[in-house]
Amino acid sequence: MASTIVTFELGGREVEVMVKPMTTLQSVLRNQLGFTATKEGCRQGGCGSCTVLVNGEPMMSCLLPVEDVAGQRVTTLESITPAEGLHPLQRAFLDANAFQCGYCTPGMVMISKALLDHDPAPSDDDIRQALTGNICRCTGYRPIVRAVQAAAEAMSDDAGEQAR
Repeated sequence: MASTIVTFELGGREVEVMVKPMTTLQSVLRNQLGFTATKEGCRQGGCGSCTVLVNGEPMMSCLLPVEDVAGQRVTTLESITPAEGLHPLQRAFLDANAFQCGYCTPGMVMISKALLDHDPAPSDDDIRQALTGNICRCTGYRPIVRAVQAAAEAMSDDAGEQAR
């Protein structure tokens, strides 16, 4: 099968990749572009460690053919990490000890970002529901839920300060 060029936005800049048909976004991000925060877990869409945002919506990159993101906006953990520190979600995960091995953390942060972008003040149940597609085998979910709550508060405080 012939390779094709796919163009999409990644972290605010346009990228072009040459791929064979049905190459996954996960493979391109990790192996061609060096965005290794997107983890290779189950490769079946069941663990959530490969979660990225496509036009702001969470997607399992291990199941997504890169051709499907042509012309779209892709956001990874690297894309949201500011040069001068951590995104409020990353800071909250660190402060709440919401990780152990860290393998699920990029997917958890990305799904949480999508949630907070859509609902800046989610309930505990909303947070738990959003996280249902992401498996954590080490930490458990309580610290993760606390981290998302703390990030929501911090981001709300930041938004309030910027409005003044």
